[in-house]
Amino acid sequence: MQNDCDRYCARPHEDQGPQRSNHAGDSHSRHRRSAHHQAHGGQALLSGGAGPAGLKVAGIGRKRVIQIGRDILGKNNGIAADNRALFVADDLLVFNLLSSPGAGKTTLLVRGVSELKRSRPVGVIEGDQQTSNDAERIRAAGVPAIQVNTGKGCHLDAAMIGEAYRRLPLLTGGILFIENVGNLICPAAFDLGEACKIVVLSTTEGEDKPLKYPDMFAASSLMVINKIDLAPLLEFDLGKTIGYARRVNPKIDVLVVSARTGEGFDALYAWIDRQAGHQRRALEDIRR
Repeated sequence: MQNDCDRYCARPHEDQGPQRSNHAGDSHSRHRRSAHHQAHGGQALLSGGAGPAGLKVAGIGRKRVIQIGRDILGKNNGIAADNRALFVADDLLVFNLLSSPGAGKTTLLVRGVSELKRSRPVGVIEGDQQTSNDAERIRAAGVPAIQVNTGKGCHLDAAMIGEAYRRLPLLTGGILFIENVGNLICPAAFDLGEACKIVVLSTTEGEDKPLKYPDMFAASSLMVINKIDLAPLLEFDLGKTIGYARRVNPKIDVLVVSARTGEGFDALYAWIDRQAGHQRRALEDIRR
């Protein structure tokens, strides 16, 4: 008598009649082979930012994503316009500093405001998810600073800036620096009422950040390349970095500094003075 194994178990090379194909398994296998081929064939790019919306959100259609974005930015832009009108009325030059975490924005600001405060009123609004560490560093340099904690938020918005500005002393005729949350993505889209955006890129980040995060560099008037004192150790290609930035934004100004040594800060102060002059002339033209 055949045992169960003899009756039901397949034997090698034994004719078992027509075979059923596991179509789901075959399809899955083909899919994995295709994915493996693409991953090793130069086509391994999955784009979540294609199309007018610029991003994909699971469970939400493209048109709805676009509408939500317009609603959020529209409300923010209205408040930013109010901020800008207030800054103009106070004869205040406002810069929005942006970078990835660790690029050296705060160290750059501490050195900069310590010198700029000698010739004009200066204030700072600091943005971080948590802590007041950066605002404390600014205040230790003798400059008023307000810390804004965004919690789970990845950027400052115009309403936060309006509230923080009301808590600062009068800065009429001076400069307000806004140090945004360390992030090269979200802050690019949000107008805070500033005169212009300044993006800080450190040599430790490599040359291709302008190509990886083009919206930020396209939105900025100035790129400050920080930690230039480390460039020889890193084999950092300055020319390539500037070329990438100007591929994204042909009009972007570029300055090279070291927040640690002070190299390049005279050129930075001269650039700030030029922006102040541009703003004064623009206001005079409006008032005529």
